[in-house]
Amino acid sequence: MSATVVHAAPGLVPMATNVGSPTLNITIFGIFVLITLGIVIRASKNNRSAADFYAGGRAFTGRQNGIAIAGDYLSAASFLGIAGAIALNGYDGFLYSIGFLVAWLVALLLVAELLRNAGKYTMADVLSFRLKQRPVRMAAAISTLAVCFFYLLAQMAGAGGLVALLLGIDDKAGQSLVIAVVGVLMISYVLIGGMKGTTWVQIIKAVLLIIGAGVMFLWVLGKFGLNLSSLLGDAVQASGGKKVLDPGLQYGKSGLTKIDFISLSLALVLGTAGLPHVLMRFYTVPSSKEARKSVEWAIWLIGIFYLFTLVLGYGAAALVGPKVIAAAPGKANSAAPLLAYELGGELLLGIISAVAFATILAVVAGLTITASASLSHDIYNSVIKEGTASAEEEVRVARITAVVIGIFAILGGILANGQNIAFLVALAFAIAASANLPTILYSLFWKRFNTRGALWSIYGGLITALTLIIFSPVVSGKPVDPATGKSLSMLQDTDFHWFPLDNPGIVSIPLAFVLGWLGTVTSKEFNAAKYAEMEVRSLTGHGAEKATTH
Repeated sequence: MSATVVHAAPGLVPMATNVGSPTLNITIFGIFVLITLGIVIRASKNNRSAADFYAGGRAFTGRQNGIAIAGDYLSAASFLGIAGAIALNGYDGFLYSIGFLVAWLVALLLVAELLRNAGKYTMADVLSFRLKQRPVRMAAAISTLAVCFFYLLAQMAGAGGLVALLLGIDDKAGQSLVIAVVGVLMISYVLIGGMKGTTWVQIIKAVLLIIGAGVMFLWVLGKFGLNLSSLLGDAVQASGGKKVLDPGLQYGKSGLTKIDFISLSLALVLGTAGLPHVLMRFYTVPSSKEARKSVEWAIWLIGIFYLFTLVLGYGAAALVGPKVIAAAPGKANSAAPLLAYELGGELLLGIISAVAFATILAVVAGLTITASASLSHDIYNSVIKEGTASAEEEVRVARITAVVIGIFAILGGILANGQNIAFLVALAFAIAASANLPTILYSLFWKRFNTRGALWSIYGGLITALTLIIFSPVVSGKPVDPATGKSLSMLQDTDFHWFPLDNPGIVSIPLAFVLGWLGTVTSKEFNAAKYAEMEVRSLTGHGAEKATTH
């Protein structure tokens, strides 16, 4: 049975929007899942060691890893969240695209090659190299879990909204069931395929996503005679004359929203270089040269994709309309699927949505393997077992951990369902920029840096960011939207917020840098020989080969 997009008369709020044929959508979803599971099972046959499970045996080329990084980075937030943000908020929504892309320059110039040279499997390998192993590994693992959890929230919420739209599921119970199914699939990918299987899924998904977005990009422009001005003009008209082409629609309402925008920008630009699941990808290549090449490939692919999002977002505003998007299950996250339906009917909708679904699965699998690797390698082996655990033990603990993380991700996704996922990802970026980036930069570039500085920076940045998020309008206290009758906060009918900004970056990031400095200068610990060894290894790669053996 087929349903159609319900367009409202001008000035009216449309009813819930269901699109496409649920049967066709489930069929295409099923084909994608079977293909990707087949790839994962095939890749898993070569998983014989911890290096295979965590780092894909370091057998990927720079190009392959670059495409996989793009697949990891171009998450549901990039495709669904940003398209929706542009459709509803115009120029201010496109700022997410700019922030996510510019952030790669920080990663390329400051951390990619150095991390690959100095580490083994996880971010904590680098942070603890010249410091006291146990406390620093524990702190790094905790911050890794926090970042991965918030990122997982975004992906699971995206899955709930997307599948709810396609299957016409309006009730929360049905959407919660969808999120649970995504969680089970994600756990399966990690348990079966490890990093090798996950990487191949990300490569295939990245290619499909960029091709799919490219087809829609050309299709939308074709509808307007390849005239961008005509498209933008129709978007303004469909938005009821709102200034969607001017800055300030979302972040220019008051002095407070302008500060919030600066906070968001800091989180986006500085967060990427501290994302554990992106940093872990640098260990899947055999050399620092390939690590550099992989980032170059990623920048090109990600840059092209974000150019597509500009046209897709304004195209959704012009052809679907902001009111229809806002009333759909999944709200802003439904803009891209609704646009696909408007352009190519049920078939294009099914294909694009299946690609988006594969996007979610691949990203959550990457996040889960990062979190489980951090727990098993950094906490179980290095802290609890003091480095005596065998590779087999470590991988077994990683698999158990993946199941636990998956369960938490399902529960969190149910809570976050309906939030804009580009915004949720921005919170993960804020935590990464606060807890991880200052310590990474200090470890790589500051000779005097020591254990106390690392612990104060990680825990101080993490606790500050989490506290400010919990007591921000994101969680409680936003006014009720008259269109939906619900608050835009995660929790309804309660208000305990005292921090006025949505994103904590403007406070938590500088504070983490200050705490790292303060902790260092108040401690006498300093190991000049270990710093010299790390400096040589990070700059030249000498000795990095030793890190590849367990």
